[in-house]
Amino acid sequence: MNARQFGVKLTSDGARFRLWAPAAKRVDVLLDKPHALNRRDDGWFSAELAGIKAGALYKFRIDDEIDVPDPASAFQPQDVAGPSEVIDHRAYRWRAHDWRGRPWPDTVLIETHVGTFTPGGTYRAMIERLDHLVETGFTALELMPLADFAGTRNWGYDGVLWYAPDSAYGRPEDLKTLIDEAHLRGLMVFLDVVYNHFGPEGNYLNRYAPAFFTEAQTPWGSAIDYRVREVRDFAIENALYWLGEYRFDGLRLDAVHAIAEPGEVSMLHELSCAVGDLARESGRHIHLVLENDDNAASLLDADQGPPRGKYRAQWNDDYHHAWHVLLTRESHGYYGDYAKAPLRDIARSLKSGFVYQGEASAHRGGQLRGEPSGALSPLSFVNFLQNHDQIGNRALGDRLESLASERAVEAALAITLLAPTVPMLFMGEQWGSTAPFPFFCDFDGDLAEAVRKGRRKEFSGAYEKYGDEIPDPLDEATFRSAVLDWNGRNLPKARERLRLVRELLSIRRREIVPRLTGARFGDASAREDGLLRASWPMGDGTMLQLVANLSDRPVATQAGIRGTKIWGGDLSGVLSPWAVHWQIG
Repeated sequence: MNARQFGVKLTSDGARFRLWAPAAKRVDVLLDKPHALNRRDDGWFSAELAGIKAGALYKFRIDDEIDVPDPASAFQPQDVAGPSEVIDHRAYRWRAHDWRGRPWPDTVLIETHVGTFTPGGTYRAMIERLDHLVETGFTALELMPLADFAGTRNWGYDGVLWYAPDSAYGRPEDLKTLIDEAHLRGLMVFLDVVYNHFGPEGNYLNRYAPAFFTEAQTPWGSAIDYRVREVRDFAIENALYWLGEYRFDGLRLDAVHAIAEPGEVSMLHELSCAVGDLARESGRHIHLVLENDDNAASLLDADQGPPRGKYRAQWNDDYHHAWHVLLTRESHGYYGDYAKAPLRDIARSLKSGFVYQGEASAHRGGQLRGEPSGALSPLSFVNFLQNHDQIGNRALGDRLESLASERAVEAALAITLLAPTVPMLFMGEQWGSTAPFPFFCDFDGDLAEAVRKGRRKEFSGAYEKYGDEIPDPLDEATFRSAVLDWNGRNLPKARERLRLVRELLSIRRREIVPRLTGARFGDASAREDGLLRASWPMGDGTMLQLVANLSDRPVATQAGIRGTKIWGGDLSGVLSPWAVHWQIG
């Protein structure tokens, strides 16, 4: 891809302003006064103005009717409806000069929300906790979306200005400092990006560039039309912007199954190729991860070097859902698809990745879901027991620790953190935090009321049961309840859980990671009494083996299997409830 088309570019004596506004007849950039932009036949407006420096505030005036921010604004110091600020990205002096990232097999993710990760709720406040992450054994910090959203509180999936990190968390240089400090400690940093819709407040594109959208709808708003070249470039340039200007090590693309019009050559394919070019030119390890309800195995290839049209891995919802059903016995909604035999589904996921690989999903009205995934590398799957969605999209935002026994959760952790897939924890999970993570946002007026009504409709059964106990997503107290209590990790049970996670991740780093390159799926089986067995051929020719009792009763098993124990008690013929045994041979 050529030089960036969208956004302001500083020049030797000023700045170039550009806006794609095919539905507009006239566009002015508002600085000290209006300056008319020149229109081309392809809908682009532009002008180069002298004397403009970093820090200048500006807006675009469309047809003398409405003033709007730059859709590619680099920063919005006064929120989504305010002016955009000219940012000189060259001004930041990076300290981690030699950082080139880490290979994908090294990855151990922790998903975080900047605003609730610390009481300070800022990029700089996060820096104070980076040493804890490294000491625990994480190698990658993932940030929920940062694209500028309306108000001061949001999960991030209502972003409308994709290039502007939200001002609620700090300035662009603060975000760069966080990433720089992470790199200095050996931590990769990933960003969650949303390319399937724009948020409901602060998006003015329909007025001057309606070609961005199709008639199709996503669950969150109008679908984006990536058949249009300029629209496609807007997303691809955005990905390159975060990876280049901010030096993120990877991106997680949200809900790509909701991209209704990807184009004849999929936007996802072209984005991957563009990122691959950046990785080759820079000599960096850059990783792309998907969330995709379609379970499209054909999009994945963990072994691909720099991306060439595919994606390193996918968040494996199937793995989570099967575990959640086994541990909680819940069967409402999509959990119903795993209620018949959750242990068998866990075994299938350990054996070949997805649970649904072309089978009919009752939750989706009998629709066939997924593609065969057993030929992929286990590293094509990011496995987790909790994430922001699976906690926050519950009426009370309650975590797994509030729903399942301690022994059962620790057994699940022992399997998730040592399996040859990529593990991910949600912030606070490393010490068993029970702090809720409810849905929250900061809208006003009719939109705020529409959010309240939508939640009441979605959780109508829960409202009948819990009533006023269900937090109001618009109430600041709901947001405050989600802020991690770091003092809680010093309680006895929390210290013990943290010790367990650190020990498991130390074993992973020592025994599993060196063998991951070339590892493949092997075999797995589950018995009705709770006995689970699994094995994987590793890249060094050894066999990684798992035996576990995922039940509340002792179960019989063979006295021993060949290999060196790396975790768990001895196999003496009987496994105690929720016992997990790992060995390599």
